[in-house]
Parts: sequence; C-alpha cells; structure tokens
Amino acid sequence: MTNLLDPAKLNTAIENVHRAGVPGVFAEVRAEDQVWRGAAGVADLVVGRPVTADMRHRVGSVTKTFTAAAVLQQVESGRIGLDAPIRRYLPKLVPGARGDAITVRMLINHTSGLAEYLPYAYPSLGPFPNLADTRPQSLDDHRFTRFDPVELIEMGVTAPAFSAPGGTPGLYSNTNYLLLGQLLEQVTGTTAEKYITQNVVERAGLQDTGFPDGPHLGGPHSQMYEAWFGMIDPPRDFSVFDMSYAGVAGSLVSTVADLNRFFGLLFDGEIVSRSSLAQMRRTVTVISQEGRTIEYGLGTYPMKAPGGTTFWGGGGTVWGAGTISMTSADSKRQMSVAINLQRWSRLDSSGKPRPHAIDDALTALYGLAMNG
Repeated sequence: MTNLLDPAKLNTAIENVHRAGVPGVFAEVRAEDQVWRGAAGVADLVVGRPVTADMRHRVGSVTKTFTAAAVLQQVESGRIGLDAPIRRYLPKLVPGARGDAITVRMLINHTSGLAEYLPYAYPSLGPFPNLADTRPQSLDDHRFTRFDPVELIEMGVTAPAFSAPGGTPGLYSNTNYLLLGQLLEQVTGTTAEKYITQNVVERAGLQDTGFPDGPHLGGPHSQMYEAWFGMIDPPRDFSVFDMSYAGVAGSLVSTVADLNRFFGLLFDGEIVSRSSLAQMRRTVTVISQEGRTIEYGLGTYPMKAPGGTTFWGGGGTVWGAGTISMTSADSKRQMSVAINLQRWSRLDSSGKPRPHAIDDALTALYGLAMNG
C-alpha cells in the first residue's frame, strides 16, 4: 500500500505550530484509508495538562455547514423553497418589502444585505470588525449572558443594511443563520438545535458532536485562550462561556475526527442529495468578518491549500478557539485542525493584524496535510 501520509513530518509540523506560540493544537488527517492524529502543547497553561487529538472543541462557524445542510434537507422535502422570500415563513422577523426581497438562498450564502448583530450584543467591541477601535471588555461582561435569538435577529435586522438584498459582494453575517434557525423551527415544529442533532449529527453517526446546554463544556477539552490582538495580555481563558450569542450560527462542539467524518459523508451525498451539493458549491463573493473578500457557497466554501489545490469545507472561531476542516473534491483527503488560541497578532498602525509566525506554521501544516 502506498504511504500517503508521513507521520514524522506531520508530527514536526504540528509541533512547529505550538512552538510558534499556540498553547495547544490537535488535528486529524485522512488520506483514503490512512489516518494520522496528532497533538502538540498544552490544554491548560496553569497546570500543563497536555492536549490530545480526541478532545472536544468549540468549532464556531463550522456550525453553519450543519445548519445549511438541515435547511437543504427541508428544501428537498418541499417544506422550504430555496428561492422563496423569507417573509413567507417569518413575516414578523423580516417584515415588509425587505422580507419579500430576501430569499432563503440569500440567507444561506450571506447576500441578504442584513447587518451583523455582534456589535450590538457586545457593545464594547465597537464597530466590529474595525478592530483598532474595539475593546474586549464585553467578553468578560457577557460570559454568562443568555441571549434570545429573536432579540439578536432584531438587532441585525434593524441595524443599517449592508446592501440591498441579493447584492454582491455580500456580508458574512450571523444574523442570516439565526434566521435560518428560526426558519427550521417554524417548518419542523421543533427547535433548530434538536432538528440538526437528529437529522444531521446523528445521521452522520457523530459520537462527540452536539450543541452545548450551558456555558460549560463536557468531556475532555482544552482551555481556550483569547488574546484579542494583544489587548488581552496574557491571553485569558474563555472556555466557560454561554454560546447563546452564536446559536446555530456558531455554537456547535465537536472533535477533529467527527468533523472529518461529517464532511466526508456530506460531500459523498450521504447528508443531502447530489443536487443539493451542487447548490452548496455555487459561490458568490462575500466580505468576511475580517474584511477579506472570499467566495462562499451554501454553508461551505472553497479554500486553497499551499500548492494551489482547492478544497471544500469550513472554518470557525469563537473566543479562544479556532477550527478549520478541509476535504478534497473526491473526499479522499481530509484535514481538521483545532487550536486553543485566537487573535494572536497585534495590530499595525492601520488596524490590520500583523504577520505572525503562527500563521506561517499553520500554513505549512495545512500544506503538508492536504498535499502530502
């Protein structure tokens, strides 16, 4: 059998991410029937507890792929029209002409024009993502705040619109996905979290993936250190945090093994149909939360690994935790990586993050994992 993975090189690459400044990093790489799992560094800076590759982790916006898949299942069943106006289903949440103009598809691919609610939920973050003007005090202030998704949606809907519905580039906005959660609740008669759990998570056979029921993580997990561009120094642990601010847009907990399994099944047509997959891969131009221009499909997007090969998947960040998952077009090669530090780069005079050795080390790991 051809050796498609080089464990020694992967171990060195993941160790280099830790040495560059990430307290703990863990990953799983799959190449056909070969699997490598590795970890480097610590899960707790105080006691020195090591990270392990099987740890549960907050995966942030990777949640959106699960939510999009759930909505597309309902599209396949005929209960939701992909190009139907959202006002048909949620007239009170998106009323009037805008509710008639915004379609379900526009919510999934972030071309609704709706604003992001986070600056209003966390007021001291300032005009996020204008990073130079932000202050992270809201993270501590709202550590145990239980947000109502309808109230968060109202913040985003009543804020000044980014653009007219359907305009490009779109704006990556969590408001869109909280609306999709309410849409799922409306058409299924159960909570979005329960529907996604039963019809996506359990359908994929994921044993360590689910939505948290409080601010604490269960099972083996790491602390999660937020630096907020050097404004929190030393980085502070935010592993205990109420994730209701993200809901079905970003609160899911998973493992690197579960993520690889999920994306493998998804892109093999086991979660949604092949026709739905084709819709998921139709991309539009979107402005990311970091202000970059990206291509975005329906809950998933293309990413280029070093070497130029395009992979599909998703990434996510929460306070102190980051995750990325990539899958090749034929699903034969996959990578999921989790780290327990976020926003490690200090800002330059223009308010943009400075280059950091962590970025280079992660890029090297991704390239080795996906290209061999």
